[in-house]
Amino acid sequence: MAALERDLEAARYSARRAQKQFDAADPENRLVTNELERRWNQSLQRVREIEAQIEQHRDRQGPSAAPTREEFAELAAGLESLWNEQMADAQLKKRVIRTLIRDIIVDVDAQAGEVILIIHWKGGIHTELRLPRRRRGQNSTQTSIEVLEAVRVLAHTCSDQLIAGVLNRNGLLTGRGNRWTRERVTALRSHNHIPCYRADQRDSGPWMNLTEAAKHLGMSARTLRLAVERGEIEAQHPLADGPWVFNREILQTTEATTLVERVTGRNRQPAVPNT
Repeated sequence: MAALERDLEAARYSARRAQKQFDAADPENRLVTNELERRWNQSLQRVREIEAQIEQHRDRQGPSAAPTREEFAELAAGLESLWNEQMADAQLKKRVIRTLIRDIIVDVDAQAGEVILIIHWKGGIHTELRLPRRRRGQNSTQTSIEVLEAVRVLAHTCSDQLIAGVLNRNGLLTGRGNRWTRERVTALRSHNHIPCYRADQRDSGPWMNLTEAAKHLGMSARTLRLAVERGEIEAQHPLADGPWVFNREILQTTEATTLVERVTGRNRQPAVPNT
């Protein structure tokens, strides 16, 4: 519909321009005026054709009801999912921005070392954002230490594809502000000399995830996780919404043996006393 309206605006402009050319022509010069009149008629015909197409489009759609407050709330709730979707087209995101934002005014607070952004939304609301100002010689595209250390730990038990999903799920971005992909995780590992996860060494390697460690100890994953949270056994958990990583040597310590004996003994006790 928007494309048809743009075509109609362009056709009306061409028709007005053709009319001005016809009015400015010398009436005595019949050859020129006939040609200009023909072009004017063609422009008017084009306007009528587009107007008919718009009318047909509106008839097919029928009367559109005004959106309710609940529909607006549902649309706003789905905006974040759309924006963070890896398969979302960049052109679609640009259309979303043009639909929601009227303009952005940028200023610099040199004393605070910040860039001030004033976002003017289409609804009339203004939002102020303050971002760190890049200083001379500062590399703003460097990956954060938090991400680097998380990848270093997760690479023990996770593939690059899985690591990318975990980083995105925790809201972490690359140094350039992009979402993580398998290729970006691979590049980060290679640049920082972090070994990649090898599935063929999962049974004999020194690292395990929560499920593998629980199976190795003969208990449920939930029981093992609760024991880790109580500090009874050591494990690494670099991200809040991400996997646990266990060292195989930790599972062979006295603490791990004590935990297994306690869990095993508790499971052997009857739930109801035997009379």
